Amino acid sequence: MTPFKKANILIVDDNKSILSAIELLFKGRCNKVRTLSSPNMLLNELQNEAYDVLLLDMNFTAGINTGNEGIYWLQRVLELNPSVSVVMITAYGDVELAVKAIRMGATDFVLKPWENEKMLATVESAFRLSQSKNEINKLTRRQDQLVEELNNNHRELIGNSQAWLSILTLVGKVAATNANVLITGENGTGKELIAREIHRLSQRRNKIMVTVDMGSISETLFESELFGHKKGSFTDAHAERTGKIETAGEGTLFLDEIGNLPLAMQAKLLSVLQNRKVTKLGDNKPVDIDIRLICATNCNLTQMVNEGTFREDLLYRINTIQIELPPLRERLSDIPELAAFFLEKYARKYNKQGLRISSSAMDKLTRYSWPGNVRELQHAVERAVILCDQPEIGAGDFMFKSEELNRNVDYEGTLEDMEKRLIQRAIDAQNGNMTAVAGQLGITRQTLYNKIKRYGL
Repeated sequence: MTPFKKANILIVDDNKSILSAIELLFKGRCNKVRTLSSPNMLLNELQNEAYDVLLLDMNFTAGINTGNEGIYWLQRVLELNPSVSVVMITAYGDVELAVKAIRMGATDFVLKPWENEKMLATVESAFRLSQSKNEINKLTRRQDQLVEELNNNHRELIGNSQAWLSILTLVGKVAATNANVLITGENGTGKELIAREIHRLSQRRNKIMVTVDMGSISETLFESELFGHKKGSFTDAHAERTGKIETAGEGTLFLDEIGNLPLAMQAKLLSVLQNRKVTKLGDNKPVDIDIRLICATNCNLTQMVNEGTFREDLLYRINTIQIELPPLRERLSDIPELAAFFLEKYARKYNKQGLRISSSAMDKLTRYSWPGNVRELQHAVERAVILCDQPEIGAGDFMFKSEELNRNVDYEGTLEDMEKRLIQRAIDAQNGNMTAVAGQLGITRQTLYNKIKRYGL
């Protein structure tokens, strides 16, 4: 099926023979053809049905040939639906009026009497324009939705510890500038959230933020991904592609895991940042760029510079301001608020509203060192919500790595003494949930009961 087969066309003319002729011409060639002999119902029709092309006569009142009626209805139509393509129907002597209509927003005009091939080509071209307008509107709405979603992400910036509040204060100061920012910290500390908050508070908040995960791109695709390429510039370049740097124009470019950028690409990125121009692969025409750069890494870039795996001049270029995010173990007072946020989120997602975390479970959360940071806490709460069958999540519903739970085991006494203490601590940690205890210790429930009986626990 050709795209034009999907077209919906509305024709408005007071001459019924013209309506019949145009309807006959397009019938079978497009999806829908509707005719009106008076413009009085035009706006109502456009509100109730979706049309791609409107064929609109310029004169409707007998004896009046000024074309002002057509101009009037053209204005009303475009106010109501700017996406519809309007083709004016006019007599030869009204060409000047038709040109005026085009200046006011009409797509084209056809002269009476028309040639069928010319009419078909004009309306099909108008249909394609209407489709393009709709696509642009969809993309614009999608961008607005993404910006709104991005601007709502600050709700996840939770915490009142001094360490966290200091970070948010620094973010507020940095966001007001166009300075390049390097965010460092362990995995799971919220580097992307901070990047998004900087963008949300910046003067570029109404533009997009483009994120590139440098750790997920193969080395052979780095250049194409960042800079784009022309069609035919390499074997699989079947079409031209705009790179992420150019896509982020007037917005923010966030390069996550910047430490994974190969040395060859580091030199090219440095050139782009210095010259504020980017050139596609296979092209020799540079394009001006206007971006705010934010980078993030869990690597020690200074050490990488010393080892020769990261360019020192690039490091200076990307870290005008460096923000070091604290690990969760240094902001333990934020855990109750974070856990409550994730609990609400996942209780709603899994339809378990009213679920709460017991005091013993919360105590367990605040005693754990969280090597995976906030991300690990988020996953732990989600898992507990999924598995919990009671109205309250207990300490036993949170399962951590056994080596972490057992880090304080002392090695004094006999092997049996150590095993007894290990079992007792597991029982305490799991609030007497023997299935959980057995799972933590890596033994069967029967073996666990045998040992409990043996040690008199």
